[in-house]
Amino acid sequence: MPSILSTITGQLRKHLVLAFIVMAVGIPLNYYLYSSWQKVDAVAAINGNSNDDQNSLALLEEMSMDEQVISEAAHDHEEQNATSSLSSLTTNQESSTSQKESAVEHAAKHADPKYICPMHADIITDDPDATCPICGMDLVVLENLGEADVVELSPTIMNVLGVRTKKVKRRTIYRRIDSVGYVTYDEKKIRRVSLRTEGWIEKLNVKTVGERVEHGDLLFQVYSPKLVNAQEEYLQALEQSNGDESLMKASRERLRALGISRLQIEHLKESKVVDQLISIYAPQDGVVIDLNIREGAFIPPSTSVVSLVDLSSVWLMADIFESQIDWVREGQTAEAKLSFMPDKIWEGTVEYVYPTVDQKTRSVKARLRFDNANELLKPNMYASVTIFARPKRKVLTIPREALIRTGSQERVIVAQGEGRFKPAIVHVGIETDSKVEIIGGLEEGQEVVVSSQFLIDSESSMRAALLRLAGD
Repeated sequence: MPSILSTITGQLRKHLVLAFIVMAVGIPLNYYLYSSWQKVDAVAAINGNSNDDQNSLALLEEMSMDEQVISEAAHDHEEQNATSSLSSLTTNQESSTSQKESAVEHAAKHADPKYICPMHADIITDDPDATCPICGMDLVVLENLGEADVVELSPTIMNVLGVRTKKVKRRTIYRRIDSVGYVTYDEKKIRRVSLRTEGWIEKLNVKTVGERVEHGDLLFQVYSPKLVNAQEEYLQALEQSNGDESLMKASRERLRALGISRLQIEHLKESKVVDQLISIYAPQDGVVIDLNIREGAFIPPSTSVVSLVDLSSVWLMADIFESQIDWVREGQTAEAKLSFMPDKIWEGTVEYVYPTVDQKTRSVKARLRFDNANELLKPNMYASVTIFARPKRKVLTIPREALIRTGSQERVIVAQGEGRFKPAIVHVGIETDSKVEIIGGLEEGQEVVVSSQFLIDSESSMRAALLRLAGD
């Protein structure tokens, strides 16, 4: 029994090995034959001989013999196609590039490259292997910055930065001067009362500064020996004249020269009584702003005793900058606002522009006159002033926010189109709240940047500096 089992087992092993050999050889062979017949059919279809089996078998034998040659030819053909496609693509790219720039321009970009430190822009050299002596970093190629001062921005960057432009236009500018000032007395309405001879104040009706008096009110009485003697001489001239008017006239004129009024002289002529105390009356309505006497005080000649001011009109002294002096003329309309009544506007006129410039403030005083019948405007009040000057017509203007002031010059950023921007130095004239007059540097129709211009100006300055360094 064991021998029979061993015999059967050996036979099974042989059959299994044979089956594996057949499968291993048959499947690749069938696949090869199937692929070969497909190739034969494809070639026959191309040559128009797909119905001729003998030719197909012959072709198959040739392909089997020269399979390596065919494979190499196919590989060469693929390389030729790839090379042709690459050459076509390169030709198209070069043609597209040539439309944008010439070959000379393209070569100029890469001639004599400069190398710069990414961290220190002042380190520039021709040596590609050099390193930065400050930070030790490897230098990178300095890009061609193009034209000096010109900045190029893509539409995306312009949108992110919020770049806006406005055109340079001709328009009428209404000159308006905003300033500050303070209220003061109208000096034309100030009157000072003084004696023309020495004397003593015997009776003083005005006691304090700020008292209000009316025209003809008694201010004080004075005793003066010279005034008494002048009255006696006048009475003697009246008695001894005997029709001689010259003596009477001389005595009368002496009294007038000493400050005696006509009414007082007429009263003396009628009463024939000499007044020991001479009364001094207010020459106008007003408020006492200066009082330098007290009862019993001795007053020498030409001393100011009382000062009166009429507040029915006041002056407002405004400061005008040197650059605005030429705008202001006498007779122009002015407005004033004060903090205690912010809703009320006082209207006045420019009365006088002073001829000198203040050394400290570098401004000129303009005197404005305002009516003050209700006396709401008090001396020494501060006020905001607006003077309306004559308009200037058909002048080149730009928005005020487009102007960049550097201290030594004024400039703007001009939009040249297609994302190109360049700074331009301008000369400015008068300025209003929103507009600036352009005297030179721009032409009508040009566009200037009114937002993000400071960023573009900084970029332009940096590019110009790098070009100068690269040139060195």
